[in-house]
Amino acid sequence: MTVHAPVPDFAAARQAMVDSQLRPVGVNDPAVIEAMSAIPREKFVPDEQKPLAYVDGPIPLGDGRALPPPAVLGRLLTALTALRGERALVVGASTGYSAAVLAKMGLKVTALESSAALAAIARGNGVEAVEGPLAKGHGKASSYDLILIDGAVEQIPDALVDQLVEGGRIGGAIVEQGITRLFIGRRVGGGFGFQPIADASTPVLPGFERPKAFTF
Repeated sequence: MTVHAPVPDFAAARQAMVDSQLRPVGVNDPAVIEAMSAIPREKFVPDEQKPLAYVDGPIPLGDGRALPPPAVLGRLLTALTALRGERALVVGASTGYSAAVLAKMGLKVTALESSAALAAIARGNGVEAVEGPLAKGHGKASSYDLILIDGAVEQIPDALVDQLVEGGRIGGAIVEQGITRLFIGRRVGGGFGFQPIADASTPVLPGFERPKAFTF
């Protein structure tokens, strides 16, 4: 006799994610809440991980990558004040979850992914995914109002900053002295500055390592 595990109530899990993970950390933008309440996160994780789709932690996706916790995305999108009609680039889009949330919010989204396997999954999930080195961005498209780096990096490449419009924003996580912090940056007057907004555990994206300092 084959015993089948019960199918999780994903709708209830999604609502619990909003109530217990997003709202308590200040995710209060109605557009962010509405989009993350609507997009089925379980579609964007491997079959064996679906029961864990709404846990408060990273989820392995394969190819050495992981989906960041829901609160990380919620906090970044709230701080970025993403607006309907804006052009957005998601760097390290993996299976397309963050891109799908932004699209649900009414943004025009390009999803950049370096893994061909993950990009194919994103396309299967209805996300417009392009392939290429993450740190170079996707300059073939016009400039972006918003860039979401969907993972932790050691540095913010000039190539990404250069693809922002004046006043454009970048959100992501940066690793400094072993501590990972969420940050928001803005391009103003030809310059770029960023500030941390919270400590957070976020999966690392490949290709953003700082050059090693030369030592004798």
